Amino acid sequence: MVDEGLLNECKEKMDGGAASADVGITLKMFELFKQIGEENEDLKEELEDMDITVQMIVTDSDAKYWMKASEGTLTYGEGDVDNPSFTFSATKEVGLGMLFGEVDATSAYMAGDITVEGNLQDAMAFQEIIELAIEAIEDLTD
Repeated sequence: MVDEGLLNECKEKMDGGAASADVGITLKMFELFKQIGEENEDLKEELEDMDITVQMIVTDSDAKYWMKASEGTLTYGEGDVDNPSFTFSATKEVGLGMLFGEVDATSAYMAGDITVEGNLQDAMAFQEIIELAIEAIEDLTD
């Protein structure tokens, strides 16, 4: 079950925008994505055959996060992760903007606002996870 308090807190931060949010909301967003992934059929289906590990580096803050999609579930944490499928680096505003659905990752990559090291196909699959989770957040809060 998606935690109502977490959902409302994350939605409030999303509505306020990435520019005004604290990078610490990242772990809460990841937890919300995880909870949604356990319930939302579209996201469950997307996660079924995935085996991706993402390292996220926030360049203007001393922060690193990771998320892993494997065996149909999402796990996450703070710090470094071993053997990521890809690493993406971005400022807090761009990184949170992606997690909030404000920033299109492909456009940001093409503009040089995000750097990606590793498997670009996995990066695009990860973007799909984010998009499905954001869609579910919108559905749950409407």
